[in-house]
Amino acid sequence: MIILEQNNRIIAEFLELKFTSALQGNKPDVVDMRIADFDGVIYHISNPDGDRTKIMILAAVPKIYRAGTKSEVMIILEQNNRIIAEFLELKFTSALQGNKPDVVDMRIADFDGVIYHISNPDGDRTKIMVSISLKFYKDLQEHGADDLLSRTYGEYLAPQAENGYNISLVFDLTALPADPSELISKASHLKRNCFASVFEKYFEFQESGQAEGQKRAVIHYRDEETLYIEAKSDRVTVIFSTIFRDPDDVVIGKVFLQEFREGRKASQTAPQVLYSVGEPPLELRGQPGARVGDNVGYITFVLFPRHTNKKARDNTIDLIHTFRDYLHYHIKCSKVYMHSRMRAKTNDFLKVLNRARPEVRAEKKTFSGRAFIQN
Repeated sequence: MIILEQNNRIIAEFLELKFTSALQGNKPDVVDMRIADFDGVIYHISNPDGDRTKIMILAAVPKIYRAGTKSEVMIILEQNNRIIAEFLELKFTSALQGNKPDVVDMRIADFDGVIYHISNPDGDRTKIMVSISLKFYKDLQEHGADDLLSRTYGEYLAPQAENGYNISLVFDLTALPADPSELISKASHLKRNCFASVFEKYFEFQESGQAEGQKRAVIHYRDEETLYIEAKSDRVTVIFSTIFRDPDDVVIGKVFLQEFREGRKASQTAPQVLYSVGEPPLELRGQPGARVGDNVGYITFVLFPRHTNKKARDNTIDLIHTFRDYLHYHIKCSKVYMHSRMRAKTNDFLKVLNRARPEVRAEKKTFSGRAFIQN
């Protein structure tokens, strides 16, 4: 049985290396390192304000949502990329303070196979380029992704994306606004804004009364997994297909989604949630490519005008576009929790057995070699 360490071994070994080097009188070098840990925690080790004689450690903890009682804790995944937000905040703040910019070259992985690349375009340190690669961007382009990103990012949107990526944003460190917080927020929401185009398009169809006759949107957002969106006159239906790699995940997923139905009883404004395993829902019968199998699940959201109107749609998009990641994250957390409870119960049983074990009588010998048992 493996007992997980309570500390972060990477941080411990990294600091030991740097502290030992400093005590030996060596010149400190630049530190800029990000480390992922359990429960979505991200560490950032860096030099504050570019001061190489100091090392700063920041920990980013996912936002926690407490529902009902103190024992019911659910993690709401953030809509932006925290690493990009903190990195740009560090670089923009340093530039506004007049510090000399340094070389930037970093790749970051996100949910749904998304890859970010932060670099200096053409080696120009006064500029920072943020590029994103989405395997399904061509599907999003069919639903106005290019237009939405152009409206959102304006002059910061590069006319030609970096080679191997779909979208690139370029920021000039010599021409930043006095308060770059809004710029940082927009850059860290790049993946979310790419997704938003297809939702906004179908929300508009429903609101404007143009839903009838519109073709269903099909977004292949992961290998073997698909997102379907369809607008009707009174609602928008969003369907996620997902693959469960472990048979246990199917069972836990069912229990998890039953809680969604129970939660709707307490909130009449919540959208309707339907769940099926093995067969696609009625809305997808006859849909080419709709998978069938014991490990295939379909989650259907029925969104009404109160969820899709202009005041509410941003929040709806924020929550629904990450639902697949949210579901599988909590399935894994549930398995970890059950494993830890089983391990704790096993330890309790071992303690009971150890207490019940009869004491072994010790056999002793005298100097003459005679054996006797002491009572």
